[in-house]
Amino acid sequence: MKELPNPTFPLSPVALPRGSLHRQTQDHAQTQRGGIEVSWARHLDEVRAAQRLRHDIFAGEMGARLSTTVPGHDVDLFDDYCEHLLVRDQDSKQVIGTYRVLTPEQAQRIGSTYSELEFDLTRLRALRERMVELGRSCVHPDFRHGGVIMALWGALTEFMVRNKLDTMIGCASIPMLHNGVVRGDVAASIWRQVREKHLAPIEHQVWPRLPLPVEELDSHLDVEPPALIKGYLRLGAKVLGAPAWDPDFNSADLPMMMRIADLPARYRKHFLGA
Repeated sequence: MKELPNPTFPLSPVALPRGSLHRQTQDHAQTQRGGIEVSWARHLDEVRAAQRLRHDIFAGEMGARLSTTVPGHDVDLFDDYCEHLLVRDQDSKQVIGTYRVLTPEQAQRIGSTYSELEFDLTRLRALRERMVELGRSCVHPDFRHGGVIMALWGALTEFMVRNKLDTMIGCASIPMLHNGVVRGDVAASIWRQVREKHLAPIEHQVWPRLPLPVEELDSHLDVEPPALIKGYLRLGAKVLGAPAWDPDFNSADLPMMMRIADLPARYRKHFLGA
């Protein structure tokens, strides 16, 4: 891992300076595995590639209404403050997967996390010094297999451990637009399922600012949670409370938290060698 000594500043057209963080590197912050490359963005053009992928998926596939300053890209005010993790196809060099990571220091600089726009996170204040926010996760539809998401999670876990961070939070989306119709009952049914086994203890529960009226919706549909949510739960993640309604993304967002200490043994061995 390479130490980057400069503080993070908003993106410039030339480079993307970074904070004093240890980021994944072998040579030039890149690892290769199974036909894919994993790296942390260092320049604006690399971030733009991630933002194009996000726009293609969120706007093109999910029908999200994005407010962006760069046509064809998903750009918001948090991007300048985040570390951007990229997965590329080794042959084409196309970005096929991405996460963005907001560190505690950068959350202080911008004054908020993205999740706080949707939830009251008051009960998480004791965790903030070692808590990062994950966001804007997406994978190209041609590459939605275990290898890409495991590569992302492996890089994120290594980042956390090397920087002495122990908690990850974020909003996990449940798409609600089906054949042009918004289906709140789908989200209500998934919420019913996950809260039975995966609800966080009361001291870590949060409240949506724009609640989805789950108690008024049919919650007995036989539907499975999205693959990403199921993956988080396998990693020991907890759901922090009821979903918020995100009208711009046509989704219900579940607040979730993963802690390194809660990783099941098989994943600790895979990601950490422990």
